[in-house]
Amino acid sequence: MKALRWHGPKDLRLEQIEEPKAQPGKVKIKVEWCGICGSDLHEYTAGPIFIPAGEPHPITGESAPVVMGHEFSGRVVETGEGVTRVQVGDRVVVEPIYACGECEACRKGKYNLCEKMGFLGLAGGGGGFSEYVTAQEYMVHKIPDSMSYEQGALVEPSAVALHAVRQSKLRVGDKAAVFGAGPIGLLVIEALKASGAAEIYAVELSPERKAKAAELGAIVLDPKEMDVVSEIHERTEGGVDIAYEVTGVPSVLTQALESTNISGELMIVSIFEKEAPIMPNRIVMKERMINGIIGYRNVFPAVISLMEQGYFPAEKLVTKRIELDQVLSEGFETLLKEKDQVKILVKAE
Repeated sequence: MKALRWHGPKDLRLEQIEEPKAQPGKVKIKVEWCGICGSDLHEYTAGPIFIPAGEPHPITGESAPVVMGHEFSGRVVETGEGVTRVQVGDRVVVEPIYACGECEACRKGKYNLCEKMGFLGLAGGGGGFSEYVTAQEYMVHKIPDSMSYEQGALVEPSAVALHAVRQSKLRVGDKAAVFGAGPIGLLVIEALKASGAAEIYAVELSPERKAKAAELGAIVLDPKEMDVVSEIHERTEGGVDIAYEVTGVPSVLTQALESTNISGELMIVSIFEKEAPIMPNRIVMKERMINGIIGYRNVFPAVISLMEQGYFPAEKLVTKRIELDQVLSEGFETLLKEKDQVKILVKAE
C-alpha cells in the first residue's frame, strides 16, 4: 500500500509498504481523510521532535522511517482477536496517544503526560497518510452516521483546542484572546464559544485566516495595523482573562502574556522550535499565571458531541482537499508557502 514516511528533515517519501494486519487487540482501518497538522510541519522542517530517530520509541519499538499522519478518520475493515468495542463497518476516528500505563502520570490518569508518550503517526505503529492503518482498540472512537469523514478528521485537532480551554481557568462570561488563527487557533475560538466566553479576540496577519476567525465570531486584530496589546487592554478595560498562544513565535509569547489582566493567565498551546525568553517581572508584578498543554486526554467523546451540535465545522475550516499522491507538493509545501491556508485534508486512496 502507499504510505508517507519520514526519513529525515525535508525528507518525506511516498513509498509502497506492506499492508498491516489486525493483530490481537487491534483494529484495522481503511483511512478516509487525514489532516496535515502543525506538528507534522515541524517534523518536516525541523524534526525529529516527536519522531524517534536512531533510538527506537520505548512503546512502539520503532524508529525512523515511520509513517506520518495522526488526524484521521476511516472505516473498520478488520478486528483482531479480543476486540469487542467496535466491529467491521463502524465509522471511526483514532485518539493516537501511546502511553505506558505505569508511570506516575499514567497512574494519575494523565496519560498525555506519560514519560514515554508518543503519537501514532509520529512515533511508529503506522499513520493516517496511508491507505490502511491499525490501532489499539482503546484508541478507537466511533462517530455517528450523521458526521462526515471530513468532519471526523477534525476530531483530533479539535480535541487539542478543547483540552486547552478546559485546562485554562476560563469561566463563563470571561474574555479571551487567541494569538494565531491557524487551524488550532481557529479551533480554540470554537472551543471558547462552546465554553461560554463573552468576548474572543483573534490576533492574526493572514487575510484569509482573519476572515475565518471573523466568520467564527471572533473580534479580529491585525498586529500590522495596531499595537494589539494596547488595543486589547483598551477594549477590555485592563486586559483579557486568558490569552492562548498558538503561533510558536517567541515574540508573540510576550505579547500574549502582556495582553492579560491582573492575575490573568497565559495558556501555551503551540510547540516551539527554539527558546522563547520571558522577563519574569511581567509575571510577578501582575501575579499572572502561565500554563501549557500537550495533546489531550479524556476529551474525544465531548468533541464528537459538540460536533453533532455544529461546533468545529469542517465546511468553514477546511481550505483544500488533495489526494495522497499530492501530499508533498500540494500539502506540506503549500502550507509552508501559502499562509492563507487553514486546514488541508488528504484523501487516502
